Amino acid sequence: MIEAHGIGGQADLPIPLSYAVAGAVAALVVSFVVLIVAWRTPRYATPGGRPAWRWLDAAAGSPVTAVALRVVGMVLLLFTAATAVAGQNALTNPFFGIVYVWWWVGLVAASLLLGPVWRAISPVRTINALLAKVSGGDPEQGILAYPERLGHWPAALGLYAFVWLELVYRYPADLGAVRLWCAIYLAAMLVGGALFGNRFYERADPFEVYSTLIAHLSPWARHEGRLVVRSPLANLATVTPRPGLVAVVGVLFGSTAFDSFRESSFWISTTYDASWSKFTLDNLGLLVFCGVAVGALSLACSLVGIDVAASGRRRLELADLPVPHRQLPAMFAHSMVPIIAGYIVAHYLTLLIDVGTQTLARASDPFGRGWDMLGTAGLEPSYWFSYHPTVLATTKVLAVVAGHIAAAVAAHDRAVEILPRRHQVIGQLPLLVVMVAFTAGGLYLLFNA
Repeated sequence: MIEAHGIGGQADLPIPLSYAVAGAVAALVVSFVVLIVAWRTPRYATPGGRPAWRWLDAAAGSPVTAVALRVVGMVLLLFTAATAVAGQNALTNPFFGIVYVWWWVGLVAASLLLGPVWRAISPVRTINALLAKVSGGDPEQGILAYPERLGHWPAALGLYAFVWLELVYRYPADLGAVRLWCAIYLAAMLVGGALFGNRFYERADPFEVYSTLIAHLSPWARHEGRLVVRSPLANLATVTPRPGLVAVVGVLFGSTAFDSFRESSFWISTTYDASWSKFTLDNLGLLVFCGVAVGALSLACSLVGIDVAASGRRRLELADLPVPHRQLPAMFAHSMVPIIAGYIVAHYLTLLIDVGTQTLARASDPFGRGWDMLGTAGLEPSYWFSYHPTVLATTKVLAVVAGHIAAAVAAHDRAVEILPRRHQVIGQLPLLVVMVAFTAGGLYLLFNA
């Protein structure tokens, strides 16, 4: 499987790294100034939207559509299981592309375009519903109530376990290891669904939480039972702040940043010359990157609640806010989603296109017997972006910058909603500093991977 998700180095870029970083930071700061001047009242506090076409609403909400999507999910699960059990322990096995490309990266693209795709096709939800029907139970209600304090923490742990397998584990392309991970995931989801019902999937399924979070950047939503079209940022504002949400976005952002960092010449030379093993250093690196992402966001949001007028006194005081100060990180965590989406596009664009095409070709011969079941065995990646590095580099830089600007808009709208008027400028500066640091650091990593 080719390494197709790096930016290719600074030589491929149309402008020097310093110019790209300076331009991106300038765009972010200018956007902040414009927002302060022109955006003084919250626009996304009340969800709404324009009703979608009736035929589209009827089709999307039809029981036939729901069943068809469940069938698609089960077919994909059975096919993937067959490649895992009977396929060859080689990179020509489509199982690896299905897991690492279609499932991990393709799910993001599908959710951005169509909404919460994984919830619609989730095979674990389907199996849970079938088991409940056989036992006479209700798939919506388990035998226990899901603890609210758990929130999204199980999903954050599941996401960390997946990126650990992909980025840190010594043998991420070993069939047995990936197969075992998927089996543990499937077992955990079925046990959780039996105990807590479908609410478990909403809160704890790492892929459903990931897909649903990214889907808040899509233009589709349900409002009062109707399918509506709304601004992606208005949709983003409807993310429910729950315990563990900051950890989820921290793992997603930190792991993507570490994926770039581990491909840099600095990290390669460091791990080669170090007395510690590469496995140990990679473990520490992933943990540090995710921890820094969580810590920086939490610290910046905590500083938002400081009463700046009291800064000259003996102790700082907390501003009078309509929400508890401990909830501020979760209240602003949704603003990280555009940044995550931008980095996913920047980092995995060519991986999705090129290796995704290879996977489709190999899926036609899942067991290495010369078959062409799907008629796609002859497909070959075009590697178009490899022949147009300037276009690729520009696309990646624009994705990062656009993600940060959208994040600044989302954070500003939330800030003017909850902050007292006299704190609406100074109170946002910690978040701006964090976003500037993420912008510069992200571009540096992409340029040097």
